[in-house]
Amino acid sequence: MKGSGRLKQIADSTPRMQRALPELLMPGTVMVRLLRATGFGLGNYFEPVFRSLGLTENTFHVLCLLLASESGTASPGELSEMVGTSRANMTRLLEELVEDGHVARSIDPRDARRHVISITPDGRAKALEAAPQLREPIENAFSDLDAEEFALLERVLRKLIVSLDKPPRSLRAAA
Repeated sequence: MKGSGRLKQIADSTPRMQRALPELLMPGTVMVRLLRATGFGLGNYFEPVFRSLGLTENTFHVLCLLLASESGTASPGELSEMVGTSRANMTRLLEELVEDGHVARSIDPRDARRHVISITPDGRAKALEAAPQLREPIENAFSDLDAEEFALLERVLRKLIVSLDKPPRSLRAAA
């Protein structure tokens, strides 16, 4: 389904949702649905590019983070946080990257309970190969936004990310 179809579904179902769940705040609910539809659309948009490279968006993100790291290393927990995926999923992603020879896993010499993930020369080459192939899709993904809209979207998303650090009210009341 195209983005316009997802938007139509959200618009069509919102009044019914409002009637069925009158206590649910619709502006915020619609915003969550729009953000989820955006994430879904971005995933679908970039998936063919990553598939052609033998990567996923998350495995590419891991390679980028390791490549950008001063030491070329990170812990699985750090990578999980930065990529925005569960630790269990990060374990699966890292196993895939190790099998493909893109990263290596070792024990932290200062703490035997921790693993250290490092990018391999093959992983470095894979990230550098992928980067130019993503330039045009990234430009196209945001091409309907002018520079001012793009900057505004970035500012608003940054503000939302920080806002999400607050616990939900129901959790505050229970604590």
